Parts: sequence; C-alpha cells; structure tokens
Amino acid sequence: MWVLFGLFLISGWLLGSPTQVGAETMNFKLYTYVVRGESVPIDDVEGHVVNLLVRRSFYAFENGEVAIVNAVSTGDFIKGSGPFMNYLTITFPDGSTMIVKGQGTVGGAAAGTLAAGGWKSEIIKGTGRFEGIKGTLTSKAKYLPLEKGEAGSKGYGEGTITYTLPSK
Repeated sequence: MWVLFGLFLISGWLLGSPTQVGAETMNFKLYTYVVRGESVPIDDVEGHVVNLLVRRSFYAFENGEVAIVNAVSTGDFIKGSGPFMNYLTITFPDGSTMIVKGQGTVGGAAAGTLAAGGWKSEIIKGTGRFEGIKGTLTSKAKYLPLEKGEAGSKGYGEGTITYTLPSK
C-alpha cells in the first residue's frame, strides 16, 4: 500500500511540475534604454516617486537571433529602490512576437554607482511562430548612473525564456 501511495505522490509531483517536458530555452543578453519617462514625487517620505517608463531593449540570443523589445513599466520607488511591473512586446525579425507580463524589484545605488534589478515574467501571448506559446522569462540587469537629460538610466543584463509551443 505504501508503495502505491509513494508512486501516486511521485506521479502527482511530476505531472504538476512547473517545468514542462519538452520545454525549450532561449538565453539572451539585453541592452536597454528609456524612451520616455514620467516620475511623480509622493510627499509621504523623502525620495518617494511613482513612475511610468517606456523602454526599448535589444535582445541578442545565444543562437545568433535578435529581437527588439518595447516595454511599458510602472514603479513605486523610495530612494531608487522598490517594486515595478511591466509589459514587454518582444518582436523578432520575421514579425513573430511574444507578449510578456512581469514584476520585479530594483535596488537603489549610491550616486554614481550601478543599481541592479531582477524580474520574472509570464508569457501571456504569442504571434507568428510563437502562436499558442506558454512559458516564462527571467532576467536581471544592471543600470548605469543617470546622465543629465536622460528620462531614465541605460542598462545591460541577461535572461532566459523558457517555453513550450502547442503540437502542430
């Protein structure tokens, strides 16, 4: 009886595992910059802002493929640290896209030093060769100090897309 119970538990774990059999991965390096940004100070504590940013990014994948990314994000930061959420549209040269919704955090940094952030996202839609895609995107980045006249800092980092596509 215990053997059957053990087999049942193991089967349930394998079937319920978030990593799907046949999942593929795409590792990439990213380079990102702000196109437009708006920060609104909140007067409850020093250094508190809520912002809306529009970013562009360039993903260079290990297999030589590239993609352009448009991102819209909101953040709630105190002295440069705090949570954010974003939507990404990842567009490949053939016109195929992935739409991703994510959230993460950014850590503040002393003036003139790098800040770091990380996030995990869910792929919510795909088009073209990514029609029916399911999966996640995880990334981490470092951000350069803000330069005069910039709406937001430039950054660089890396990430992984893990996904499955429906059977043809």
